[in-house]
Amino acid sequence: MNVQEAEGKIALVTGGSTGIGLGSAKELVAQGAYVYITGRRQAALDEAVKTIGSNVTAIRADSSKLADLDAVYEQIKKEKGRVDIVFANAGGGEFLPLGAITEEHYDNTFNNNVKGVVFTVQKALPLMPDGGAIILNASVVSIKGLPAFSVYSATKAAVRSLARTWTTDLKDRKIRVNAVSPGVIDTPGLSGLVPPDQKDGLYNQLASFVPLGRLGHVEEIAKTVAFLASDDASFIAGADIFVDGGQGQV
Repeated sequence: MNVQEAEGKIALVTGGSTGIGLGSAKELVAQGAYVYITGRRQAALDEAVKTIGSNVTAIRADSSKLADLDAVYEQIKKEKGRVDIVFANAGGGEFLPLGAITEEHYDNTFNNNVKGVVFTVQKALPLMPDGGAIILNASVVSIKGLPAFSVYSATKAAVRSLARTWTTDLKDRKIRVNAVSPGVIDTPGLSGLVPPDQKDGLYNQLASFVPLGRLGHVEEIAKTVAFLASDDASFIAGADIFVDGGQGQV
């Protein structure tokens, strides 16, 4: 994707204050887009704006709360009038084995990872021109069985399914919906799954599952997101693009 591909485009990246969201927002700006980012922590949003540097607006919002999404799109409508690219990235999870799953864990994970994605996309449609691009953040765990990660994995399988069904829903508007499925990526969210003294052990174990022998980098996901948002991906729709070092492929 070159600068001309994204020049003048308006993008929204949910969960854009850190990790994959921040990296993707930064890449889209570098490619010429104006990007709105959302997140729940104002301090992290402020730091993200400094990191990106220009052509970015941060809005504090929880993507699982419909009133927050309404406020986000109202601001975008007022300031820019449209949104050409949506990266529904916000979400997260935690390890909890079968037998210890609580209703709170289930509700929080599905609200953040599925409900938030559904309404982020649905509420974007009135502002999205025909031919727009929607990218959903799924995961390699949608097709892999990692222990103690069942609820999170189920949400990501749901996200992958949404990319398929929404492609058919939006075909008449030529809006392309695709999913990107990261493997294990070195992000603050990953390191936060375990206490600091267990981080190295977790990373070494996860890297051992990857044929390329390492964790992925945020920039590697960001470039894939930018590609799927671009006209270079004009004949890619309903796809699930794995950026996982081969973990789910071999």
